[in-house]
Amino acid sequence: MEEFVRAHTRLAPAPYVPEIRLHLAVPSSGSSPGAGPGHAGPDDELYEIWERTGSLPFWAYAWAGGQALARHVLDHPETVRGRTVLDLATGSGLVAIAAAVAGAAEVVANDVDPHALAAAALNAEANGVRVRPVAGDVLDGRPEEDVVLAGDVYYERALAERVTPYLARARGTVLVGVPDRACTYLPAGLFTEIAVHAVPAALEDTPTKRTSIYRFIGSL
Repeated sequence: MEEFVRAHTRLAPAPYVPEIRLHLAVPSSGSSPGAGPGHAGPDDELYEIWERTGSLPFWAYAWAGGQALARHVLDHPETVRGRTVLDLATGSGLVAIAAAVAGAAEVVANDVDPHALAAAALNAEANGVRVRPVAGDVLDGRPEEDVVLAGDVYYERALAERVTPYLARARGTVLVGVPDRACTYLPAGLFTEIAVHAVPAALEDTPTKRTSIYRFIGSL
């Protein structure tokens, strides 16, 4: 899987977090969604996989929620320094890597997609840090880490309905990155906004996406 990631990406700085380099999708020939000025679509083979399976290669992009959350962690390293951290739905591993760079004691990178974990491992290596991969769906359990970070997990209702109870069971700090989209399923009354970023965004409706960092404050 690591060879597949290498073959269909190039190592480049994350646009809003240039301190961190990621294996990102190579722009397509123009046939794929998002191709055009300010929107780098997936290479043609990734797009073919997307069309055939319906599974977008989330790990090949620096999504707005993750970029904003990684920026927040690097700008406020006391959030994670010396603490155990879970990056839920890690994708490229960007947020996990930011936590490791900021001095976290241990960083767990979780995802259901094995390609994402391969990409996260390659990206961590490229940035000289270590993260511990955990595969599979963990949402029926309880996070034991001191800090839970989740970028872009409130874009879909079914996922949001499972993520929120999981985050509510956390014993420590919970931060999420949420882009301003027409359909955002962040529940009211459970989060407080602590920062706002204008993030260069891939595969969005605008080249720059307003993205908020929220802290979980409620209970279910």
